[in-house]
Amino acid sequence: MEFIPLHFADRLTVINPRGAIGVVTLWSRPDYVIERFRQAGVDLNPATSPIAVFGTLYGNGLREMLRNLLYNPQIQTLLICGHDRSGSRQELENFFDKGLEIVQESNISYLAEHGLVTNPYRIKGTRRLIDGLVQPELFYNPPKIEWLGDPGASNPIEKDFVPINIRTYINNFRSRSLKNTMRPTYVPPLPQVKTSFFPSNPRSHQIVQERPIEAWLELIFHVTRFGRRVTLKKGERLELQNVKVVVEDPEAESPNRLQTVNIDPGKLGKYYMEFLNKKLRPDETYTYGSRLGKHFDLDAVEVLAKRLRNDPEDRKSYFTLWDNRRDLTAPESRPCFVSAYFRKFEGTLTLTATFRTHNALDAWLLNLYGLMAFQNAVAKKSGIERKGAITVFSHSISIDPKELDRALMVAEKRKWKMHLDPMGYFRVTLDGAEILVEHRFEDVTLREYRGKTAVSLQHQIARDVALSDINHAIYLGRQLAKAEMALKDGREFVQD
Repeated sequence: MEFIPLHFADRLTVINPRGAIGVVTLWSRPDYVIERFRQAGVDLNPATSPIAVFGTLYGNGLREMLRNLLYNPQIQTLLICGHDRSGSRQELENFFDKGLEIVQESNISYLAEHGLVTNPYRIKGTRRLIDGLVQPELFYNPPKIEWLGDPGASNPIEKDFVPINIRTYINNFRSRSLKNTMRPTYVPPLPQVKTSFFPSNPRSHQIVQERPIEAWLELIFHVTRFGRRVTLKKGERLELQNVKVVVEDPEAESPNRLQTVNIDPGKLGKYYMEFLNKKLRPDETYTYGSRLGKHFDLDAVEVLAKRLRNDPEDRKSYFTLWDNRRDLTAPESRPCFVSAYFRKFEGTLTLTATFRTHNALDAWLLNLYGLMAFQNAVAKKSGIERKGAITVFSHSISIDPKELDRALMVAEKRKWKMHLDPMGYFRVTLDGAEILVEHRFEDVTLREYRGKTAVSLQHQIARDVALSDINHAIYLGRQLAKAEMALKDGREFVQD
């Protein structure tokens, strides 16, 4: 029986199609892990190696991997050998060890073949949501899972690759008999999450919220509701362009608040602590910390803080992480976070960050916490202790449609609340034969508008771009219509 992938065939490295071992590299590059195996003396001959395939497992992709394993029951052992950034190792292990539990409280459902509708499931002991069409019970002989360790560790792989010696393990490996093992005739296809497309200008979305969680929930809502379908080399995405998100009070959320939206506080805390780490592991092509700390022979924190310390009104505290010579031509990955701008504004240190591309569901909140660490470090060294807003521009921000179940469950947590329009408010009265509208800010009248109809006033106010909040605009429209009717009927008008 030869290994035949149903999904991600172009992203898997097949060694011996008749092998019985699959190597899961998590976040580490497969070519790096393969080289470490080669250094350890592991048999990688396509004719004799017991290893069938090497492949990654990031935050996503578990659904596809499970279907590949179900269709290829000759894979008897999974060796996990990689840098576990997102907890995907635990999710894979728990799927087979603990199974799934249905998520009853969700109103999100999957549409599978023949109109079958199912609820989402959660892998027990994790926060990972997944469809329940592939259950552990479908695996007649579930693969044995072995944790080899982190290939970027300091110990040489050929000497002490914990917890097992890889060369000895591979040399002694004997596959089970496949005499009664057959390839299944049917593997459940990936389900679809039905969603509607809502029209908008896909380059005009702006979000302003006080706290990180509220900003993230609003962002997920915007991408799931207004994102346009695009097809990239890596697959389909729902995408918006040049989205601007302002977080006015970028402070860490409480663990309880994070858990209510299915976010692991420990994961965010770890990312916050490691964001500025300058060390570049041998299995990494870049990190934000290395780009900020040493890639350009500059320490961004030190240089930016010094500029602001010498001149608090400095407008040149700008740092780019994009290396044109490398990033425009190199085949390896390149940074998504590409620039940072610090500015003292109204007595606080603000940060504006630009991202080339952004994964809205799995990366945006993590990166915001990293930016908070960056802002805190510059604030301490510059002497500008009061931290202000963080603004994040995302040139391309997207969600994988296969992850819409998770995204829609996140968007469900979003609650509407009224915000005061930063552009002021309006007082509407009748003045003789006209409607008088005063545009006010902090009890000062900025401008007066007069007219006999709501339409004429609408056009005057819109021309001046005198408001910015949609709820405020709807409210003002109701008051203008009410005032017009009162003027026509000769009745008293009282603003709500």
